[in-house]
Formats: sequence, C-alpha cells, structure tokens
Amino acid sequence: MEFWFSELHSPHVKFGIRVEKQLFSGQSDYQRIDVFESPEFGKFLTMNGGVIFSEQDCFIYNEMVVHVPMAVHPNVKKVLIIGGGDGGVAMELVQYPSIEEIDVVEQDEMFVDVCREYFPETAEGLEDPRVHMYHVDALRFLRNQKDSYDLIINDATDPFGASEGFFTREFYGSCYKALREDGVLVYQHGSPFYDEDEEACRNMHRKVYHTFPISRVYQAHIPTSPSGYWLFGFASKKYHPLQDFREEEWNARGIHTEYYTTNLHRGAFMLPKYVEELLEEEEDR
Repeated sequence: MEFWFSELHSPHVKFGIRVEKQLFSGQSDYQRIDVFESPEFGKFLTMNGGVIFSEQDCFIYNEMVVHVPMAVHPNVKKVLIIGGGDGGVAMELVQYPSIEEIDVVEQDEMFVDVCREYFPETAEGLEDPRVHMYHVDALRFLRNQKDSYDLIINDATDPFGASEGFFTREFYGSCYKALREDGVLVYQHGSPFYDEDEEACRNMHRKVYHTFPISRVYQAHIPTSPSGYWLFGFASKKYHPLQDFREEEWNARGIHTEYYTTNLHRGAFMLPKYVEELLEEEEDR
C-alpha cells in the first residue's frame, strides 16, 4: 500500500508527495506541525497541511533571501529574522564574518524543537554565538525597535492564519522604522500563478511599494511551492538591488552556494510579463 501527502494548490490542482513514513505530528499553540519522510524530497515539514520546506529544495529559498540582499548592502552588521525557527536562513547568514548579530524572533517554540530534532543540519544555524533567539510575538518585538537593523528578513510562512499580521501595512511600517537609514527588508512574496494566491501578492506589493522608496520583486524556482514558482520582495531605504549590486565583491567572498550566483541575481529580477503587469497595476493604485 502506498501513502501520499496531498496539498491543494488550488480548488482544481492537488500536489502530492509519496511518503515512506510520518516522523512527527503535533499541535502547538499556533499551528499543526507534521514531519514526513519521502523518497523524492527527503524529510519535509508541513504546517496546517501545507509544505513549508523539504531537505531537497530548502536551500533555494534560504540562499535567495540571504545572498541577494547581502550582495547589495555594503555593510550588514545586525540582522533580524522574523520566523526562521528552522535555522535555514541563519545558516546562510553565519557564512558572513562581517555580521555581528542575528536576532531570530520565532514565537512557536515547538516548531524550533521539532526542527532541531528532525532537521539538525539546518537547525545548526541557530547554534552560532551571534544568533539570539526570542520566543515572542514579532509584531510587538518590532514596535520596540527603531534604527536597529541593517537587514530584516521576513521568513513568516504565508499571509494567513498565525502569520497574517506579518503582511499588513502596519507591519511594513514597523519594519521601516526598525531599519537603519540604509536598511533593507527582504520578504517572501508568494506565488502569483493561481488565482487564489494572486490577491495576496497584489496586496503585499501595494503596501510595500507605498512604504519604501525602493521596492522590487524577484523570483526563484522551488519545486514544493505552489506551481513551483515563488516570488520574493526587496524593499530598501537606499539601495537598489541592481544599480547597487556589488557583484565582484560578493564573488570575492568565496561563499559556497548551490542555487544563487551573481549571474542569477540579475536574472531573478527579470520577471514574466504577467507578473510585471500585476505589480504595475498595484503601483498605480
């Protein structure tokens, strides 16, 4: 008998992964968490029935939210990760000796504990002495920050449920205040392909575009995401992701990656026409 994990990507599209066994299932104070083992994606974690990351493709997401801004901002010393309890984003950041402090605000302690047990290679990023973990509400945490961070990475899961407050106009305004005068915000922008996800993409871009002087969107191919296509947002007080791109300097660091390259950096901001039109419509509203 075969066992499959299934996730609805739309009312008419179902994404399935054959499962060898279920390793964990639990209900935290915030969400349902499950861990499965599969022949194709290795171990993967789901929240409330949706895939969050897998061993096979999590490197794509983590590299794209970290190395894109790090190849643009010339002097990142202090970073805030909102979410990020799996340690994947922190793992990429700790490759930079110039970073002095990384604050991780992950409210769900169970999520962190599960990741440490079942994804230890990823969670290792949380053990670096520069990483400080806070199990508090991220919105409240942000309200108490002003001119504190060079880079904020919003690693919240999606604009629904427990993470809904991380995609509001107030949230982006709080991020703006928490950033230093040349700070950068990077956030996951979702998938624009299915109608069910398009509105969330539109809302995010409209709110960020009217909050930050520089707002651009870039893309990546992530197999376990809806339609395999995922967008990210780059919002900045000063630096443009292409005009201020420090290609030679980043390459000289010799950082190991499996997805990100400086050639890909440029190409990631070249979006399909339907996505460009979607974003432009929101900029005019």
